[in-house]
Amino acid sequence: MRSAALPSAAIEPAAWDAAHAELVTLLRDLIRIPSINPPDPPGPELQAANHLASIFRGEGLDPEVFEPQSGRGSVSVRLGSDGSGGEPLLLLSHLDVVPANAADGWTHGPFDGDVADGYVWGRGCVDMKNMVALEATVVRLLARRARAAGLDPSRDPIPGLRRDVVFTCTADEEAGGIHGVHWLATERQDTLQAAGALNEAGGVSMELGGRRFYPIGVAEKGYEVFRITVHGTWGHGSMPRDDNALVMAAEAVRRLAAPGEARVTAPIREFLDGIAAALPADQAALVNAIGGEDPRRSEAAIRALCDPVAARAIRALLRDTLSPGVLHAGVKYNVIPGQAVLELDYRTLPGTSGDDAREEVRARLGDVAEQCTIEHVIGAPPVENERGDLYRLLADTIRAHDPDGVPVPVMAPFATDAKTTALKLGVPTYGFTPLRLAPGEPFLARYHGVDERVGLDALRWGLPVLYDVVAAYCG
Repeated sequence: MRSAALPSAAIEPAAWDAAHAELVTLLRDLIRIPSINPPDPPGPELQAANHLASIFRGEGLDPEVFEPQSGRGSVSVRLGSDGSGGEPLLLLSHLDVVPANAADGWTHGPFDGDVADGYVWGRGCVDMKNMVALEATVVRLLARRARAAGLDPSRDPIPGLRRDVVFTCTADEEAGGIHGVHWLATERQDTLQAAGALNEAGGVSMELGGRRFYPIGVAEKGYEVFRITVHGTWGHGSMPRDDNALVMAAEAVRRLAAPGEARVTAPIREFLDGIAAALPADQAALVNAIGGEDPRRSEAAIRALCDPVAARAIRALLRDTLSPGVLHAGVKYNVIPGQAVLELDYRTLPGTSGDDAREEVRARLGDVAEQCTIEHVIGAPPVENERGDLYRLLADTIRAHDPDGVPVPVMAPFATDAKTTALKLGVPTYGFTPLRLAPGEPFLARYHGVDERVGLDALRWGLPVLYDVVAAYCG
């Protein structure tokens, strides 16, 4: 039972049931809009933005939809306050999703929005239309405060709010945000500027050693994308040669894909220390070994404590990672290719610069680099946020709703729109999609995966948690 001191306790259980049903309906509707990025043709992102706008207008609000490029839509709406509490709280999310093909083995169609076996199924359930629906439902509940008092939520302050609440849902996050958050940060900073922001990549429970932890995103790795062109010599396939560009590219892939040395950053040290402090001595020793100086003991501890998905995540958070993603070469089976093009995804820890990344690529290529042109395509540095009042409120609210839960700070291994809000606008941006999962649920594996889905009970638990954070921080 929720504490009577929590804002959510003022809402009747029947009203929470109705809000949960609205959340699920909205999530299903958004999944049925295939807002794939890259869009072909453009349009579904704008359709999704317009759908959200219509929901908000139905609550008496006045949302804005932005279309900086044809069919690429973002949406923003503001809930007013008396202004006495400082700058707003930003509820940040994105509308676009990665491609999905039913032929890849989906149990339910990726854009059908089915409800089955206690889950909502479909592309975006995890990344990140679940958060869109959670945040939008909180906005609707707050707007109803004004309407219940006979006020106009599009013009009048929401009763009880001392800070504004800004909901902004962007296009194009899955491709760097050029037509979404970057455009808004340049043209409409008022849709993003805030005292703090809540975003994806955190707040989801994980089980370890019989304890339930809630990693809250306080940082994320940077990224550098390189295009490496390997120059060889064209020739007849019947006469193999050493300067076959494809063969040299294969060697480049082998060298680049090798794991690098581990380095424990401040966010991951806090993460590991927080987990170790909540576990029995024998398990705590294993957690401490993960962040220790002996790489063999670290790897043995990871294998002993973590399932395969969690193991991949922690390995990625302990080092800079290089992932060869695309290789183009050849025109015909009997023609030795004279050129091969490799695209590389390099994810950087705090402390690794873009120049460091380029030098590491060249060093790993070794003598193969003499036959290569290395082009930097795009990049952004790591993000790390302070552990201020908003972070402490997130942790305290988790504890209030799950007294056995242990909130810990964590770093995301991937990039989000926080690259813009935190780095360009100076808005502390935390990963916080509050979901309490069943033990053993492989949530991380569902990012961009087949059978992406989110539990109905997880959403039901998370909605009042998010509501309490927003109401408390802004009240």
